[in-house]
Amino acid sequence: MNQAEITCMFLDIGGVLLTNGWDHHSRELAAEEFDLDPAELESQHQMAFGVFEEGKITLEEYLRRVIFYKERPFTRDQFRRFMFEQSKPCPEMIELVRSLKARYRLKIAVVSNEGRELNEHRIRTFMLDEFVDAFISSCFVRVRKPDADIFRFAIDISQAPVPQVVYIENTPMFVQIAEDLGIRSILHTDCKSTREKLAGLGLRTDEGVIRASL
Repeated sequence: MNQAEITCMFLDIGGVLLTNGWDHHSRELAAEEFDLDPAELESQHQMAFGVFEEGKITLEEYLRRVIFYKERPFTRDQFRRFMFEQSKPCPEMIELVRSLKARYRLKIAVVSNEGRELNEHRIRTFMLDEFVDAFISSCFVRVRKPDADIFRFAIDISQAPVPQVVYIENTPMFVQIAEDLGIRSILHTDCKSTREKLAGLGLRTDEGVIRASL
Protein backbone atom coordinates (compact mmCIF):
# COMPACT_ATOMS: atom_id res chain seq x y z
CA MET A 1 0.00 0.00 0.00
CA ASN A 2 1.37 3.40 -1.01
CA GLN A 3 1.99 5.92 1.74
CA ALA A 4 0.69 9.49 1.66
CA GLU A 5 2.83 12.19 0.10
CA ILE A 6 4.60 14.60 2.43
CA THR A 7 2.91 17.99 2.81
CA CYS A 8 4.40 19.13 6.13
CA MET A 9 7.88 19.05 7.65
CA PHE A 10 8.63 19.25 11.38
CA LEU A 11 12.19 20.28 12.26
CA ASP A 12 14.37 20.65 15.29
CA ILE A 13 16.51 23.81 15.35
CA GLY A 14 19.58 22.84 17.36
CA GLY A 15 21.67 20.29 15.51
CA VAL A 16 19.56 20.56 12.35
CA LEU A 17 19.11 24.15 11.17
CA LEU A 18 21.61 25.70 13.58
CA THR A 19 24.20 24.51 16.02
CA ASN A 20 22.92 23.80 19.51
CA GLY A 21 22.25 27.04 21.32
CA TRP A 22 23.51 26.29 24.82
CA ASP A 23 24.73 22.70 25.04
CA HIS A 24 27.36 20.98 27.16
CA HIS A 25 30.15 22.04 24.81
CA SER A 26 29.06 25.69 24.98
CA ARG A 27 28.98 25.56 28.75
CA GLU A 28 32.48 24.10 28.81
CA LEU A 29 33.65 27.01 26.68
CA ALA A 30 31.87 29.43 29.03
CA ALA A 31 33.57 27.89 32.05
CA GLU A 32 36.94 28.40 30.36
CA GLU A 33 36.16 31.90 29.08
CA PHE A 34 34.84 33.20 32.40
CA ASP A 35 36.99 31.10 34.75
CA LEU A 36 34.05 29.18 36.23
CA ASP A 37 34.06 25.82 37.97
CA PRO A 38 32.72 23.47 35.21
CA ALA A 39 31.14 21.01 37.64
CA GLU A 40 29.46 23.79 39.60
CA LEU A 41 28.20 25.42 36.40
CA GLU A 42 26.78 22.13 35.16
CA SER A 43 25.11 21.37 38.47
CA GLN A 44 23.42 24.79 38.62
CA HIS A 45 22.44 24.53 34.95
CA GLN A 46 20.77 21.15 35.36
CA MET A 47 18.61 22.48 38.19
CA ALA A 48 17.40 25.53 36.26
CA PHE A 49 17.42 24.78 32.55
CA GLY A 50 14.22 22.74 32.39
CA VAL A 51 12.02 25.55 33.66
CA PHE A 52 13.90 28.02 31.45
CA GLU A 53 13.19 25.95 28.34
CA GLU A 54 9.55 25.66 29.37
CA GLY A 55 9.26 29.44 29.51
CA LYS A 56 8.64 29.50 33.24
CA ILE A 57 11.64 31.69 34.04
CA THR A 58 13.33 34.38 31.96
CA LEU A 59 16.92 34.37 30.78
CA GLU A 60 17.70 36.93 33.48
CA GLU A 61 16.31 34.59 36.12
CA TYR A 62 18.25 31.66 34.65
CA LEU A 63 21.47 33.68 34.77
CA ARG A 64 20.80 34.77 38.33
CA ARG A 65 20.27 31.16 39.45
CA VAL A 66 23.10 29.59 37.45
CA ILE A 67 25.82 32.27 37.24
CA PHE A 68 25.09 35.42 39.23
CA TYR A 69 24.05 33.92 42.55
CA LYS A 70 27.37 35.31 43.75
CA GLU A 71 29.66 38.17 42.79
CA ARG A 72 31.38 37.80 39.41
CA PRO A 73 34.15 39.83 37.72
CA PHE A 74 32.06 40.07 34.54
CA THR A 75 28.61 41.40 33.70
CA ARG A 76 25.33 39.80 32.70
CA ASP A 77 25.59 41.49 29.31
CA GLN A 78 29.01 39.95 28.70
CA PHE A 79 27.78 36.48 29.59
CA ARG A 80 24.53 36.83 27.65
CA ARG A 81 26.47 37.97 24.58
CA PHE A 82 28.72 34.92 24.86
CA MET A 83 25.67 32.64 25.07
CA PHE A 84 24.14 34.13 21.93
CA GLU A 85 27.44 33.93 20.03
CA GLN A 86 27.44 30.13 20.33
CA SER A 87 24.66 29.88 17.74
CA LYS A 88 25.89 29.29 14.19
CA PRO A 89 23.90 28.39 11.06
CA CYS A 90 23.94 25.10 9.18
CA PRO A 91 23.72 26.71 5.70
CA GLU A 92 23.25 23.49 3.70
CA MET A 93 20.28 22.43 5.80
CA ILE A 94 18.69 25.88 5.72
CA GLU A 95 19.02 25.95 1.93
CA LEU A 96 17.65 22.40 1.63
CA VAL A 97 14.55 23.24 3.66
CA ARG A 98 14.02 26.51 1.79
CA SER A 99 14.28 24.70 -1.55
CA LEU A 100 11.90 21.92 -0.59
CA LYS A 101 9.36 24.37 0.83
CA ALA A 102 9.40 26.39 -2.40
CA ARG A 103 9.21 23.36 -4.68
CA TYR A 104 6.55 21.35 -2.83
CA ARG A 105 4.74 24.14 -0.98
CA LEU A 106 5.39 22.39 2.30
CA LYS A 107 4.21 23.61 5.65
CA ILE A 108 7.27 23.99 7.87
CA ALA A 109 7.01 23.80 11.66
CA VAL A 110 9.81 23.90 14.20
CA VAL A 111 9.50 21.57 17.21
CA SER A 112 12.26 22.64 19.55
CA ASN A 113 13.38 22.84 23.17
CA GLU A 114 14.66 26.39 23.72
CA GLY A 115 14.35 29.21 26.22
CA ARG A 116 12.44 32.24 24.99
CA GLU A 117 15.19 34.83 24.68
CA LEU A 118 17.60 32.38 23.06
CA ASN A 119 14.87 31.11 20.73
CA GLU A 120 13.86 34.62 19.68
CA HIS A 121 17.50 35.59 19.09
CA ARG A 122 18.05 32.56 16.86
CA ILE A 123 14.84 33.14 14.89
CA ARG A 124 15.70 36.79 14.23
CA THR A 125 19.44 36.43 13.65
CA PHE A 126 19.16 33.57 11.17
CA MET A 127 15.82 34.72 9.67
CA LEU A 128 14.16 31.38 10.34
CA ASP A 129 10.74 33.01 10.17
CA GLU A 130 11.28 33.60 6.45
CA PHE A 131 10.59 29.93 5.75
CA VAL A 132 9.16 28.48 8.98
CA ASP A 133 5.39 28.77 9.29
CA ALA A 134 5.04 27.90 12.99
CA PHE A 135 7.35 27.66 15.99
CA ILE A 136 6.23 25.03 18.47
CA SER A 137 9.01 25.95 20.86
CA SER A 138 9.01 24.61 24.40
CA CYS A 139 9.12 28.16 25.78
CA PHE A 140 5.87 29.00 23.96
CA VAL A 141 3.82 25.85 24.60
CA ARG A 142 5.25 25.20 28.12
CA VAL A 143 6.12 21.58 27.43
CA ARG A 144 9.41 20.15 26.18
CA LYS A 145 10.69 17.03 24.51
CA PRO A 146 10.66 14.17 25.49
CA ASP A 147 7.05 14.92 26.43
CA ALA A 148 5.01 13.65 23.46
CA ASP A 149 2.50 16.47 23.96
CA ILE A 150 4.82 18.89 22.14
CA PHE A 151 4.36 16.80 18.99
CA ARG A 152 0.61 16.73 19.54
CA PHE A 153 0.67 20.53 19.72
CA ALA A 154 2.62 20.60 16.46
CA ILE A 155 0.07 18.34 14.77
CA ASP A 156 -2.84 20.48 15.99
CA ILE A 157 -1.19 23.79 15.11
CA SER A 158 -0.04 22.70 11.65
CA GLN A 159 -3.36 20.98 10.91
CA ALA A 160 -1.39 18.44 8.88
CA PRO A 161 -2.57 14.82 8.74
CA VAL A 162 0.00 12.71 10.57
CA PRO A 163 0.67 10.42 7.55
CA GLN A 164 1.69 13.52 5.56
CA VAL A 165 4.30 14.74 8.08
CA VAL A 166 8.04 14.09 8.15
CA TYR A 167 10.13 15.05 11.18
CA ILE A 168 13.88 15.78 11.09
CA GLU A 169 15.65 15.48 14.45
CA ASN A 170 19.19 14.72 15.65
CA THR A 171 18.27 13.06 18.97
CA PRO A 172 17.38 9.34 18.68
CA MET A 173 14.94 9.34 21.61
CA PHE A 174 12.92 12.19 20.14
CA VAL A 175 12.80 10.44 16.76
CA GLN A 176 11.39 7.35 18.47
CA ILE A 177 8.73 9.37 20.30
CA ALA A 178 7.60 11.00 17.05
CA GLU A 179 7.51 7.62 15.31
CA ASP A 180 5.42 6.19 18.16
CA LEU A 181 2.84 8.86 17.27
CA GLY A 182 2.89 7.75 13.64
CA ILE A 183 5.13 10.55 12.34
CA ARG A 184 7.66 9.44 9.76
CA SER A 185 11.01 10.64 11.07
CA ILE A 186 14.60 11.07 9.96
CA LEU A 187 17.50 10.87 12.41
CA HIS A 188 19.67 13.72 11.17
CA THR A 189 23.44 13.24 11.18
CA ASP A 190 24.49 15.30 8.16
CA CYS A 191 22.89 17.14 5.27
CA LYS A 192 23.85 14.59 2.61
CA SER A 193 22.20 11.61 4.30
CA THR A 194 19.13 13.64 5.25
CA ARG A 195 18.80 14.84 1.65
CA GLU A 196 18.93 11.22 0.46
CA LYS A 197 16.32 10.09 2.99
CA LEU A 198 14.01 12.93 1.99
CA ALA A 199 14.47 11.98 -1.67
CA GLY A 200 13.32 8.49 -0.68
CA LEU A 201 10.11 10.07 0.56
CA GLY A 202 9.64 11.89 -2.74
CA LEU A 203 11.10 15.23 -1.68
CA ARG A 204 13.93 15.88 -4.13
CA THR A 205 15.86 19.04 -4.90
CA ASP A 206 17.17 18.06 -8.34
CA GLU A 207 15.39 19.83 -11.18
CA GLY A 208 12.69 18.11 -13.14
CA VAL A 209 11.76 15.49 -10.55
CA ILE A 210 8.09 15.23 -9.74
CA ARG A 211 7.11 14.29 -6.19
CA ALA A 212 6.02 10.68 -5.96
CA SER A 213 4.05 8.94 -3.24
CA LEU A 214 5.73 5.92 -1.66
